[in-house]
Amino acid sequence: MLRYTLMRLGIFVGCLVVVWGLVYSGLVPRGLGDSNGMWVVLLSLLLSAPISFVVLRKERDRASVQVVQRVDRMKANLEANRSQEDEAADQAAPSQGQTPQTS
Repeated sequence: MLRYTLMRLGIFVGCLVVVWGLVYSGLVPRGLGDSNGMWVVLLSLLLSAPISFVVLRKERDRASVQVVQRVDRMKANLEANRSQEDEAADQAAPSQGQTPQTS
C-alpha cells in the first residue's frame, strides 16, 4: 500500500514539475493575481489522476488484495473474540444461578 501511495505521489510531483515549467515558460496561461500557485497545483492534480489510473492499475490491484486480506483477518479475529466472550458468558451463567439467597 505504501508503494502505491509513493508511486502516486511521484506521478503528481512529475506532473507538478512539468506544469510549473509550462506555466513559467508561457505555454500555459498563468493564474490570476496570486492564484498562480494554486493553478499549477490544480492543473497537476487534474493531469496526474488519469495518468495514475492507467499506469498504476496493477499496483492498485495488488494494494486492494492486501486491503481485502487485512479486512478478512480482522473479521476472523473479531469473530474469534466474540465466540470466546459467548463461551465465557455461558460458563458464568450457571455459576451465578447457584448463589444462595439470604432473607
